[in-house]
Parts: sequence; structure tokens; C-alpha cells
Amino acid sequence: MPYLNIVLVEPQIPQNTGNISRTCAVTGAKLHLVRPFGFEITDKHLKRAGLDYWDKLDITYYDSLDDFFEKNKGGHFFYFTTKGRRVHSDAEYPDNSYLIFGREDKGLPEPLLYENPESCVRIPMRNELRSLNLSNSVAIAVYEVLRQWDYPDLSREGKLTKYEW
Repeated sequence: MPYLNIVLVEPQIPQNTGNISRTCAVTGAKLHLVRPFGFEITDKHLKRAGLDYWDKLDITYYDSLDDFFEKNKGGHFFYFTTKGRRVHSDAEYPDNSYLIFGREDKGLPEPLLYENPESCVRIPMRNELRSLNLSNSVAIAVYEVLRQWDYPDLSREGKLTKYEW
């Protein structure tokens, strides 16, 4: 099964990180959190948004972006940014892809984007508006990658609770 990684660089809003943790738990994606955070991991809003999925996560913490890159050499990095020139669904995501997202208020560092122009991708949106919510952006990105991979190990069929189809 291909391996998907979600990276949040300096997340600031606990509810976003909680929602993203739930997306990672239900899809099997690994979550990478890069410090500093704008909240404590024990924050009740973070845990509430992640509900009872927090213990189902494969999660790793890093002290800095340099620490993250040092410990994840050989990965395929995709930088999700409003500054990207390529549409996210036009990229091909190989096994061991890392989808990297910046802080809610600043995004990813521009020097990083400048040094990796072919790996910068954008979710299309209207020009006059700033950006999507971070947790929505992550969900869009995750499900595009999983669609390309034909949804490995994910249930494709639901069941009614009181009726048979």
C-alpha cells in the first residue's frame, strides 16, 4: 500500500489541527507536526475536533522545519500554497508523498517555495479571495492523492443500520 504523509508547519488553530488529525486517522495518512504550535497538544479544542480518533493517529513531532527535512530524506515533497503555479490535481503523487501545509496566517516560507517551484501546487479558487480553510485544504489534497491511488485499503461501500439494500 502506498504511504501518504501530511505535514503541518507551525499550525496555529487547534480546531484545524484536530480536524486534520481526524482526516488522517480515517484515511491512514501519517501526520507530521512541525513546531512551534499556536496551542498546546493537550488543548481541549484540538482533542474535541479530533474526537475519539486521536489514539488512531500515526503522528510525529518536529522541533523545526530543518528537523523535519533532516529526518525525512528521500520523500516526495509537495508544497500546498496559494502562490503555486500548478493545480494540485495535475500533479502525480508517488508513494511516500509528503503534502506540506503552512501556518494559517502566513503559509509556507517563501524561500522554501522559491527553491522548489515545480513542487508547489495550488488548489484553484477565486483570485480576489485569500485562501481556503487549512483543514478543508488538507481534506481536498488527501482525497485527490487517494483518488489517484484508487483509495487503497479504504472502505468503498456503506451500510444502512436498519435496512438492507
